[in-house]
Amino acid sequence: MRNRLFGAIGLGAVALLLGSCSGDLPQNTFDPAGPVAQKQADLIIPVLWVAAGVFVLVEGGIVLIALKYRHRKGEERTPPQTHGNTRLEIGWTIAPALILAFVMVPTVGLIWELSERPADAMHVTVKGYQWWWGFEYTDPEMTVGYGSSGPIVTADTLVVPVGQTVDLSLEAVGGGARDAEGEADHAVIHSFWTPRLFGKQDVVPGHEGNIVFSADEPGTYWGQCAEFCGLQHGRMWFRVVVLDEAAWAAWVANEKTPGAEPSSALARQGMDLFLNGEFDGGQCIACHAVGGTEAGGIAAPDLTHFAAPTHECFAGCNWDTFVNGEPNLDDLKAWLRDPGAVKLGAKMPDYGLSEDEIDAIAAYLYSLT
Repeated sequence: MRNRLFGAIGLGAVALLLGSCSGDLPQNTFDPAGPVAQKQADLIIPVLWVAAGVFVLVEGGIVLIALKYRHRKGEERTPPQTHGNTRLEIGWTIAPALILAFVMVPTVGLIWELSERPADAMHVTVKGYQWWWGFEYTDPEMTVGYGSSGPIVTADTLVVPVGQTVDLSLEAVGGGARDAEGEADHAVIHSFWTPRLFGKQDVVPGHEGNIVFSADEPGTYWGQCAEFCGLQHGRMWFRVVVLDEAAWAAWVANEKTPGAEPSSALARQGMDLFLNGEFDGGQCIACHAVGGTEAGGIAAPDLTHFAAPTHECFAGCNWDTFVNGEPNLDDLKAWLRDPGAVKLGAKMPDYGLSEDEIDAIAAYLYSLT
């Protein structure tokens, strides 16, 4: 029985070791892609080695004592007792203090360094909803060219230029809806984290946090909420899309334009349903916005450029917007059919849409490039 137990433990340890060797790790802290993540990794790695050394000494000592002084047949149940050792007691008081100082001094220095907010940084407000992330670009040149000329707004994907220092302001705004006094409902603590670009930062209701970072290379970097915030905490993801100079200029120009007018009859039907339809539980425009139309809701993601190539995912980044370059109609239609069935606790209600209505609304959303 004992051999089986040790065998199972050993097998589990080997499985964990092999799993950690996977090459597909989009959220790998030890593969930094920006200066902030690099500085944090440079601090974490020595601390991990220190922790590993302490672990080996402590656990090794426990195992050694357990084996050396285990009960043997013919021996007294209670071995000879040793009381006090001044040198050891002084040693294990001083050693942890020195270890903590070794960890604390560079840690505090890095915290102060990362708290600086450069004047030339690009500013973006990050809003944590239940359960998705919204992004508002608050610099004066990042306003749209329609309506009241508000800020460029995206959902689920944060788009930034390569090499640009970005100053994120973090806010927790709940489920998106507001009460009569304008207060957000279900405002809870989140944590914003993109392991390859920056470390975790709590997003606390009523308190503005901040992160300053930049990315070294164009690409897509995965992030998620790292603080339990409700039923769908584990699926509250986002992506940071980093563009080169030309692609960034094209993205900004496109984001400043209103939602595209649909060209197909099915998409036009979907637009009419989206803007004017009344379903069981409400209307699309009560929560969503599409730039250039009367849809101006703020409780749910802005859909103005839903089908833009940089909008890589939707519904809390739970599904890819495109699969192999083609619209991901299957997952979008499943979401429209019954959001709660595919994402437990989703704030979007089941509107009881017919299959024809789902087809039309999906066609409209994929016309919004």
